[in-house]
Amino acid sequence: MPAALASSGIRVPRMDPGSRESILSYTFGVTATNPDSADTITIAASGAVYGLTGIMIIYAWCNYNYRPIKAKNLTWVTLIYLSAVLWYIGNIGANGHVWIGGVWKNCKLWVIWFRVLFCYIFATLNIVRFYALDRVFNQKKPFTKVAGLIAGAIVIIFNVVFCLINQLISGKLTVRFVDTFVVCDVTQGFRIAALVTQWILWAGCAVLIFRLRNIQSSFNEFRESVAIFAVIIALLTESTVTYIHFKYYTLEKNRRIQKTLMDTIASNLVVWLIVGYPVLMSIFRRHRYEQSWVERLAKDNNKTAYEFTSNQPNTTSYAKMHDNSDSAFNNSQLNIGENETVDYQYGNMFADPGSLRTDSSTLRANGAYNDSELPMALRTNLHIRRPVLNNPSMFNSNSPAPLPGTRAVL
Repeated sequence: MPAALASSGIRVPRMDPGSRESILSYTFGVTATNPDSADTITIAASGAVYGLTGIMIIYAWCNYNYRPIKAKNLTWVTLIYLSAVLWYIGNIGANGHVWIGGVWKNCKLWVIWFRVLFCYIFATLNIVRFYALDRVFNQKKPFTKVAGLIAGAIVIIFNVVFCLINQLISGKLTVRFVDTFVVCDVTQGFRIAALVTQWILWAGCAVLIFRLRNIQSSFNEFRESVAIFAVIIALLTESTVTYIHFKYYTLEKNRRIQKTLMDTIASNLVVWLIVGYPVLMSIFRRHRYEQSWVERLAKDNNKTAYEFTSNQPNTTSYAKMHDNSDSAFNNSQLNIGENETVDYQYGNMFADPGSLRTDSSTLRANGAYNDSELPMALRTNLHIRRPVLNNPSMFNSNSPAPLPGTRAVL
């Protein structure tokens, strides 16, 4: 609301709830309403949505070794979710869903340090995630744990500095509590500055998403990124219209409920777009989806981002994605156990997992094993000793005794 009203030299006694609605409606030309049961229902409904997403995140952690889930960098997704929750807590006070009294009178706390700070952190965490995908798939470089810590530190420092500057600026220019009207006064200058910063952040994000357009992998990074970007742009457009055209939306019940619900839907939808599908598949089609996921991954051409190796000697049959740096964006090894079946157009390479025998499609009558017939993703990363007929066994330094017909046991 206009700062002139808040800074008027005339001291007006604090309003009671009944007179507040009529005076604010007359002063600002809107249908002002005090927080009521509709606001309480909005808080409860939004909290339930965040709770459902939280249950999904907990389930994902309980099934962390399920490879399609592990590939989503669950630590980063959890940080995005927690920032969304704290952003929502800020919305409760900033959007006027509670009577501004007691702890809620600290308007700078809820507007700057909860709503703005964690809305920015939510955005920058997503942008860093897009950068990590660009680094792995386009630049062919690993996004290690150290890189993740550095990126996280930059995110925190950037956002905290922005909020600290606004905290130190006079409340007449940013945010303050006006006791006379029992409201939090947020200036238009502060709103515009916050919106411009958000638009700049997501404009940079658009460049990263454009660079991800050629990714072909089982993780669906590009389509997922485009969907997230579309959700955020829709939310930013709605926020811009609300903050600029409906300057007193916190006084109008329908407007403030709409704003909170839009923020709730968008922030939760982003989390579900990242990890929701593999979580649902782990519930309803657990083995079949993982098997098909492995097969599609094996056919991808991102051999610099994902390295495939067969099981190491003296290990049991297992199938899990190794992540030595605790970052799913780091170069990972997908170990395919001897009991797994990955169907390629080239057929089953190993008829007997306990040996290195090959079928007729790969071991020709005219000589040695020809790895040029393997898919490119496996040709350089699947470490296979090439068996050659009539040569000593690779497991024995002594030459085997020849069998009739000049054949030798491998």
